[in-house]
Amino acid sequence: MGTAMLDWWIAAVMGVVEGVTEFLPVSSTGHLILAGHLLGFTGQKASCFDVFIQLGAIFAVVCLYHHRFMGLIPVQGAFKFAQSGFSGVRGITLLAVTTLPALLIGALTHNAIKTYLFAPITVVLALSLGGIAILLVERFKPEPDVEALDNMTYRQALVVGLFQVLAMWPGISRSAATIIGGMLSGLNRKVSAEYSFLAAVPVMVAATGYDLYKEWQFLSMSDMGFFATGFIVSFVSAILAVKTFVGLVQRWSLAPYAWYRIAVALVFYVVFIAH
Repeated sequence: MGTAMLDWWIAAVMGVVEGVTEFLPVSSTGHLILAGHLLGFTGQKASCFDVFIQLGAIFAVVCLYHHRFMGLIPVQGAFKFAQSGFSGVRGITLLAVTTLPALLIGALTHNAIKTYLFAPITVVLALSLGGIAILLVERFKPEPDVEALDNMTYRQALVVGLFQVLAMWPGISRSAATIIGGMLSGLNRKVSAEYSFLAAVPVMVAATGYDLYKEWQFLSMSDMGFFATGFIVSFVSAILAVKTFVGLVQRWSLAPYAWYRIAVALVFYVVFIAH
């Protein structure tokens, strides 16, 4: 297989990994780090590529939930705070309350996180701990008191935001952290998952935009086809994964994802780290 073909194959594989795992409670960043090491795709270009293809997954959510995002645009007479509903100023405020903790902590700890936590061993540990946390939450979660996204409160948005901070540790999973936060705050599993998707957009746009601004200098025009391939594959994979996941969480618990996380962590540790 030629070098060019190998590059396109790696772009497609990494795009699938990102798209499938971004909105599932299994950690896309953790999977990208582990997949990159398996494929020998590491370094500055790989780091920038991993960030760029997240935009494909973000765009997938914007497309799937376009009616929700369009509903956030304030119309004439909508600049007062409504008492309920995920729309207009109230919807924007809910997302802002969820996003602000991660933006503040991320700005303060960005360099330290990149330096000390982006490694296979830290990802393996985070995958394991996240899996155990999911099992505990499914076992001891409170009875939900919110069955629809339009009924969630500012307190619940803040709880989700505080849990989202935990996802800065690669392997914890932003999706897992926010879904767990939502369930512990009283949202049912489906509402927690859907709000997790929506809340991902502002924080991921900010994080990816910042990373791309810092790393774009390491790319050239010859990389554009490679990056475009990863973006498109990530977009398509994310659409399929989100639609499937929403259907599953209405019928099943998150326990299978927890056991999957623990199994992946164990296999990767035994095969690639312990030796």
